[in-house]
Amino acid sequence: MYQDALKRLDKAAAYVRIDAEAVEKLKHPKACLEVAFPVRMDNGQLRIFKGYRVHHNDIRGPTKGGIRYHPNLGLEEIKTLAFWMTIKCAVVGIPFGGAKGGICLDPKQLSRMEVERVSRSYIERIADFIGPDIDIPAPDVYTNEIIMGWMMDEYSTIVRQFTPAVITGKPIPLGGSQGRKGATARGAYYCIKELRKDKKWKVKETKVAIQGFGNAGRHIAKLLYEDGYKIVAVSDSSGGVYHADGLDVDELIHIKENSEELYMGYCKRSVCQLKDVDHITNAALLELDVDLLIPAAIENQITKQNASKIKADVIVEIANGPTTFDAEPVLQKKGILVVPDILANAGGVTVSYFEWVQNKSGFYWSEEEVHQRLHTIMTREFNQVCQLMIQHKTEMRTAAYIHALSRYAEAVTAQGTHDYFSGIR
Repeated sequence: MYQDALKRLDKAAAYVRIDAEAVEKLKHPKACLEVAFPVRMDNGQLRIFKGYRVHHNDIRGPTKGGIRYHPNLGLEEIKTLAFWMTIKCAVVGIPFGGAKGGICLDPKQLSRMEVERVSRSYIERIADFIGPDIDIPAPDVYTNEIIMGWMMDEYSTIVRQFTPAVITGKPIPLGGSQGRKGATARGAYYCIKELRKDKKWKVKETKVAIQGFGNAGRHIAKLLYEDGYKIVAVSDSSGGVYHADGLDVDELIHIKENSEELYMGYCKRSVCQLKDVDHITNAALLELDVDLLIPAAIENQITKQNASKIKADVIVEIANGPTTFDAEPVLQKKGILVVPDILANAGGVTVSYFEWVQNKSGFYWSEEEVHQRLHTIMTREFNQVCQLMIQHKTEMRTAAYIHALSRYAEAVTAQGTHDYFSGIR
């Protein structure tokens, strides 16, 4: 996955006037931390957990990136996600660099108290590696605002002062921002609103399939459903449901979020429990004949093996890295427009930036103000990427990389490169 990311970097660098040194810097994370820490479980057993935190690049500001919990987590994945965060922040003009972190575990197998102990122990191990002006974590896969609140509290205890700006995605009473919870989906929604103008979609006739019904998937489904889009298919880790005339998104959300079935914010129920619908696999959902396909689950879902079977006119990537490098030429040949993750899901880090700014200033904004600021940024950057796509006659992902590299190159050049020190300029 990391090598695929670097291939995309090299491809975009050919379109940008950028010093080779600047590109080389982006290929290497600044620092990688691997930790192991013991946690006493509820049954008295001592377990050792492995965690990671990677700082990719901080030339444009302190690093920023989520913390995910997953049993198959590895350093290579964390490095790739941190790289993407560097690019993503530059795409939307946020003054952060990229970072990422996580712990190897399945939180659904732990009690609430065990998850809290693991979360606090992880922060204790990496406390010297993070900070409001160094590296600011946020929630990611299988982490949520409750866990971020614990982590912020643990860090504040260690440094002996209340430090809300060290973590974003916190509960609002603990310094969180209005509008943060659904920000990733809302950013993608604003991109789709711009797409609608170009595609001249008739909303009620526009068919949408969404792979993944977690926080981002549910929010984008709700936003599009309220606008009148026909959500014909959704899926989660247990499988998917399909109805040609459209699904009742409100009922699906109720099934997922039924309070008696929630545990630590993790939904135990599945969309597959919806009645009077056809049941499909996650793989089959990707190949449906729809106007808009939204991968909102995990990496590497659209590959060289299934790309030729994709029938959607447009793909909007809310998940990180759902499309592999080898799949992209196939999609491009089929004329499928892909709005890349580094643009489409940047609403999350943008509102995290808003939260950090509010924490630093002690002045908090209304939800309406957060939405308006996010709309301004996402619309502006989406249209700039589209202009670059037309100018360079390339696909949107490369255009987004070009946009990011141009901003990054300005920062690197400001510090001096080979040309400067050798007297060429």
